[in-house]
Amino acid sequence: MRTDEQIKGKILHKLTRLGKFHHSHTSIDNTQKGFPKDLQGRAKQAAKELKKEGILLSKPTSYGEEVSINTAKKEQIMRYINAFLSS
Repeated sequence: MRTDEQIKGKILHKLTRLGKFHHSHTSIDNTQKGFPKDLQGRAKQAAKELKKEGILLSKPTSYGEEVSINTAKKEQIMRYINAFLSS
């Protein structure tokens, strides 16, 4: 079973691989893709928590909410990614 930190790490790892920093956005719905069905609800909640922590930046659009990574939070981002990669 993955911890919340590992789930956040997987989300951030995926977004960093895709280059979703500042002006490059993706739909918030994409953050839960790649998780098993039983973890998708936790992944959605983890994405909301990452927004509250200021790690994910939100951009509302006419077709839905878009998110990108806030590079100013590099230390926190790396902590989450390392938790995911070490699992």
